[in-house]
Amino acid sequence: MYTGNPDVPDDVFADVLGQINDFVRTRVMPRELEIMNTDAIPADLRTQAAEMGLFGYAIPQEWGGLGLDLVQDVEVAMALGYTSLSLRSMFGTNNGIAGQVLVGFGTGEQQARWLPGIASGEVVASFALTEPGAGSNPAGLRTSAKPDGDGWILDGGKQFITNATEAGLFVVFARTKPASDSGTGIAVFLVPADAPGIQVGAKDAKMGQEGSRTADVTFSQVRVGPEALVGGDGDVGYKAAMTSLARGRIHMAGLAVGAAQRALDESVAYAASATQGGTPIGDFQLVQAMLADQQTGVLAGRALAREAARLYVTGEDRRIAPSAAKLFCTEMAGKTADLAVQVHGGSGYMREVAVERIYRDVRLMRLYEGTSEIQRLIIGGGLVRAAKKAGAPG
Repeated sequence: MYTGNPDVPDDVFADVLGQINDFVRTRVMPRELEIMNTDAIPADLRTQAAEMGLFGYAIPQEWGGLGLDLVQDVEVAMALGYTSLSLRSMFGTNNGIAGQVLVGFGTGEQQARWLPGIASGEVVASFALTEPGAGSNPAGLRTSAKPDGDGWILDGGKQFITNATEAGLFVVFARTKPASDSGTGIAVFLVPADAPGIQVGAKDAKMGQEGSRTADVTFSQVRVGPEALVGGDGDVGYKAAMTSLARGRIHMAGLAVGAAQRALDESVAYAASATQGGTPIGDFQLVQAMLADQQTGVLAGRALAREAARLYVTGEDRRIAPSAAKLFCTEMAGKTADLAVQVHGGSGYMREVAVERIYRDVRLMRLYEGTSEIQRLIIGGGLVRAAKKAGAPG
């Protein structure tokens, strides 16, 4: 049973969430076009986000973060999803897939070295897992880590790495040995971005989410010491990746709900004000049907994201529910955004109309942190394995 976060009581969290919502609505939303047109988050918004503790809201308080748990994280994600998704991307890896590797698997020394800077925003952490041939499934990893004295030599290439161009720390997944019955052979390393041999490519040109930065990263004979091996364990990498991604998928579900809510709100406002033949288009039953489908999806997605977060925090389900939430909510956000463009008609196809940006922004959500297809495999495979285990003799 979820009994709340003792480090951040409900009344304190309500104040935190109110400040985030105010920041989103009054500071960020008025500058969405600026973010889109300049393909950058304005420096003053980054500074304010850091001052509010947004770079470390999910980092434990002992390391300078706000200490929000995943139930609270989902509420924050829904608030942040209401505006340009690139804002959240700016500090998403610090709180999520990169930062949580350190929180969950780092040694005390590693946590003390990196987490305070990550929480404050002084250090941007990048999660360097994806590479050609190894995206949603880390088992295909080809980046290598070979022993060198008491340290390691890393060689390989990563792609689509969020915040790579601003990173101070790369959380790098590499293969130390072939997979076997005794382990996956995947380790994770903490690699400072200024280490010799690291080359960061040009910022990727993407379909949407202008203002967020992804790029290729190449590791050529990059030497790291023994202190770089997360947890001091060469086999912890696969578990760290899967655990961090599962948590991140619930956050992604909440983010998708926030974006879908914005698409719905834009649709309702347009339907109530735009006219066709002197009649508000919202009076037409077919438009109302589209709004009804949007609203139903948003309500279902919000409930599912919240329930998945609760199950994760209590430890009841940290595998199937995260994938189900990510699958449903991101697919729902895509459908809701598509309907929003349809409600707007031709104006919904215009570049400076909010629903056009949302339509492009949410398309990525079905791809990163595990594609929809991977989520279906996790859900279906997990159910079958559980059934076999329950029915097995003995």
